[in-house]
Amino acid sequence: MTNSIQKAIVLCLISMGISGLMAQTVNTVSEFKVEVQKTGATIQPTMYGAFFEDINFGADGGLYAELIKNRSFEFDNPFSGWTPFGHVTIQTKNPCFSRNPHYAELSYDKELTGTGLDNEGFRGVGVKKEEKYNLSFYARVMGKSPVKLRVNLVNYGNDFIEEKEIELNGQGWQKYTVVLMPASNCPHARLRITMIDRGIIDLDHVSLFPQKTFNNRPNGLRQDLAQALKDLHPGIFRFPGGCIVEGTNKATRYQWKNTVGPVENRPTNINRWNYTFPNKKFSDYYQSYGLGFYEFFQLSEDIGAEPLPVLNCGLSCQYENDDPNENCAVDKLQPYIDDALDLIEFANGPVSSKWGKIRSDMGHPAPFNLKFVAVGNEQWSKLYTERLEPFVKAIRARYPDIKIVGGAGPQAEGSDFEYLWPEMRRLKVDLVDEHFYRSPDWFLSNAKRYDSYDRQGPKVFAGEYACHPGNRENSFLTALCEAAFMTGFERNADVVNLCTYAPLFAHVDAWQWRPDLIWFDNISIVKTPNYYVQQLYGMNKGTNVLPLTMNNEAVTGQNGLYATAAVDKTTNDLIIKIANTGILNKKIRLDLVGLSEGKHQGKVTVLQSMDLEAKNTIAKPSAGEPVITDIELSAPVSEVTLKPFSFSVYRVRL
Repeated sequence: MTNSIQKAIVLCLISMGISGLMAQTVNTVSEFKVEVQKTGATIQPTMYGAFFEDINFGADGGLYAELIKNRSFEFDNPFSGWTPFGHVTIQTKNPCFSRNPHYAELSYDKELTGTGLDNEGFRGVGVKKEEKYNLSFYARVMGKSPVKLRVNLVNYGNDFIEEKEIELNGQGWQKYTVVLMPASNCPHARLRITMIDRGIIDLDHVSLFPQKTFNNRPNGLRQDLAQALKDLHPGIFRFPGGCIVEGTNKATRYQWKNTVGPVENRPTNINRWNYTFPNKKFSDYYQSYGLGFYEFFQLSEDIGAEPLPVLNCGLSCQYENDDPNENCAVDKLQPYIDDALDLIEFANGPVSSKWGKIRSDMGHPAPFNLKFVAVGNEQWSKLYTERLEPFVKAIRARYPDIKIVGGAGPQAEGSDFEYLWPEMRRLKVDLVDEHFYRSPDWFLSNAKRYDSYDRQGPKVFAGEYACHPGNRENSFLTALCEAAFMTGFERNADVVNLCTYAPLFAHVDAWQWRPDLIWFDNISIVKTPNYYVQQLYGMNKGTNVLPLTMNNEAVTGQNGLYATAAVDKTTNDLIIKIANTGILNKKIRLDLVGLSEGKHQGKVTVLQSMDLEAKNTIAKPSAGEPVITDIELSAPVSEVTLKPFSFSVYRVRL
């Protein structure tokens, strides 16, 4: 029975409600042979990781804990996110910050409306009852008399849930801070600033942060989202994105040097996901760069992952822009190459170096120990390779130990893919970035994709992948297909060294692309079934592949089964992963060759659902989660039963 026919039968049964048939037990027994003492390829500690891109409001409004949108009045519409009342204008004369020169000037002379500003946050300002929030802003008084401000958090019923007063004095720019503590939970609050006294004041960089950020860092990250990222146990963390690295033109490309230094003076950049999807246009989508390269490196360190920054190669997005003037000429690439070399110095250089000192001044004197750099995202053709080549030469010359990631283009096959792989070998990059957003059938039929890859060439980085059904939703079906497909990553660990699902985050009220690994609103998160698959791989990767066969062949879809085995030498554990994509229970005879006779204790973790369209939501965030059970396997032979539509991870002591 082919996978396509299996799926059709399953969906037919689901639509007919004949759930009893799906729980029948198959009479035949599949025999898996696991050669426990035959240690194979090393599984890299970096194998399973995470990829961050600022799409779906993943940075501002998401992982970055700032609650105020357009805090420095630097969007193309400087009042975007703000509702002014009374007399409020935008000025640039004698600004507080040179690279963010706009600020708001408020004038109050007892108008009936009052004078002030409301900020709507990111689809609301999400606050929790009696949690503490740090409000800060820069202000100056345009007169000799002090001016008092009233600060409120206002809920969606227009009731005050917090109120404080602040007195401003002094004609020069000064920073003011106050702690707010809302009286109730509100995912869609607003911040309101109102002048109490007559006068004229200037305001800039209005910021509101929860005191409880991830690891309690100032300018920090949203605690629950960062913790969910850490709980994946990622070995690699790719950032700052894919398409936003390219930009639609030179001006909008991601420039890492704009994202370091004092956060107040990092210039704002429009996000390309502001306008790329006409049906999902968000005119208020910009990048404040508060979450910049320093914070990305710091986050990588905090979650125990190797950082993998991606840099612009001198090309604008080839999908969006075919104007040759928006690409950097090959003979003028040196500033781009210098950016790459300076980045490595920023991450690894001594405090006596220019960029190492900037890192140190930001609070991290020790190097970040960067090992990988990717150049380019989804570029193709000679336009890409002729620009990648001078990057490779320059990085090799100055930093020979840095591993360089090149790209195989936006597709997993085809003419561009076939052109780029030989070029990557010629350029001797260390890893080649492959991307695949494909159907469930594709994922199931490609579990053996890497079985025939060249063992001597560059290694593979599966940098972006996700199973895309017709409705493009996260579901148990997509998670199960990804679990099956990923057995091919592990079985071919001598070829595949890194892999990262994409995208990572999506705001339920402001998304442009799906599926995504983690969904969230302003105060809560949802871990998808796909998240749990990635987590199970990250927590159970092992150190070395072990041979696992059925009828002397790798298990790549026979009888709807996909399997791989590994040993974890650090814990002396045997790890077996099995995906059952069929509609029936499956009995498996485990022939554990080389394992000492007797009972071996362990655990099995099972992600399973009889509803392939099952999904976790804000209302029901735990509809699909793994279940952990104690087990005992006998050696040399054991028998286990796999539930229909399940992904099972067995971990036992050797």
